Order: sequence, then structure tokens, then C-alpha cells
Amino acid sequence: MARHSGTRGWYGKLMGAALGVTMLAVGASMWTAQADAVDVPSSKATAPATPGSDVKAVGMTIAHASDKGARGVNITIDDGPDPVWTPQVLNVLREYGVKATFCMVGTQAQAHPDLVKQVVAAGHRLCDHTVSHDTAMDKKSLAYQSRQILDAERMITKASGGVRPLYYRAPGGAFTPDSRKLAASRGMRPLGWNVDTKDFELPGTEAIVATVQRELPNGPTLLFHDAGGDRSQTVEALRRVLPSLKAQGYSFGFPVR
Repeated sequence: MARHSGTRGWYGKLMGAALGVTMLAVGASMWTAQADAVDVPSSKATAPATPGSDVKAVGMTIAHASDKGARGVNITIDDGPDPVWTPQVLNVLREYGVKATFCMVGTQAQAHPDLVKQVVAAGHRLCDHTVSHDTAMDKKSLAYQSRQILDAERMITKASGGVRPLYYRAPGGAFTPDSRKLAASRGMRPLGWNVDTKDFELPGTEAIVATVQRELPNGPTLLFHDAGGDRSQTVEALRRVLPSLKAQGYSFGFPVR
């Protein structure tokens, strides 16, 4: 999801909940940083999410394109799962036959494994959105970033019943070369976005829909949220955006891997 200004109480609670899982540290770079990543040091943090799992590395560049090609659109949903809003988002996606990528926060997945399983059962894909949604993690140490990514991978995989996340989206786009390399080595393609609907700002359904229409020429990956506050505007915007895009000849796919 996009970086936010101000304090978001829900994320403060997440940070508190995650302290038992994540260790603090300091220092790194920005989401626009390009390759030339250094080797990730070997430690307990680099252990496989599932013992004996066979993980195939993927590209470490930040993906934006759709596997449906030039007329493809990727719907991505961040920050959940949430017991109120995720089921409503799932209902709208099912109504219009659309598959999406859910970028889940580790503590949320751990708290609501039933919803993670529902997302998987409906044919959607999972994405690692870190343990505690720290939008400043690119300023923290590599050890901190590693634990945020790998602990969330384990939490989401366990909650799903064994289905691993296929992507990694840094909170607020706080990627670093090291974090991208680590995620890619675990089979999780770094995932960006082209259209930030800013639905987290609660601008109104009309404004969210207008943002999609205006910014879709920027690229196919759309960013929405199913947690972190009242998401009724998001649900209604999806109900309008999905049939509109279909009517314009777009197909819904997944980000390239």
C-alpha cells in the first residue's frame, strides 16, 4: 500500500502485536532503489517457511505488468484479512468473476486463518505484506527487514493451510535491494502498483472510481485495501469499477511472476 502521513491507530496495534515476533534494528534504502543487492547473511531468519519446502527463486525486479497482457488489469487488495471487510470484498469479486492478489499483514493472517483459507479457496493469490506493516522498514537493518518478510511468510503459509505467498509488497513501497533479493529467493516476486486509489483516505466512492479511470493509463496494477479502517467505500468502488473495466474490454489477471 502507499505511504501514509499521520498516525494510524490500527497499525500501532499491529506494531505492538508484532513485537513478540519481530526484532528491532536500524539502517537501509528506498523502494525505488535498483538492483545491485548485496548477499543476505545466513541466519535463522533465512530458514524455509515450511521445513523441506522446495522454493524456486523468481525475479527481484518490482513487478507491475499483468499476465493477461496489454489489456490486463491486476486487482490487488492490501492490509487484511479483516473479518468485516474481506468477506465483502470477496463477495464482490465472486459476483463479477474476478481474481485478485491479497497482500496480507502477518499478524492479520495469524488472527484470521479462516479468511486466509477463504481467499485461497476462491482462487485468489497471496502476497506477503510483512508482519507489522512498518512503512519505514527501508530505514531499518537487514536483519529487521528479513524477519518482517520471513516471519510474515511463515504466518501466512500456516494460516492458509500450506499455500505460500507468491509476491512480496513492501509497506508503503519501502523496498530495498536487499529485501527484494530476499523475497525473490523465497519465490515471492516484489510487487508494485500503478494506480493508487487512495481509498485509505476515505475520499468517497466517486473519487476512488475517478482515480481508477484517470490513472489506469499509468499501468495495470490497481491498489485497494480491505483493512485498516472503514472500507465500505472500497467495496462500493469495486462494485462499480469491475463491471466498467470489463465493459471496456479489460481482462483481470495476476501480476507477472
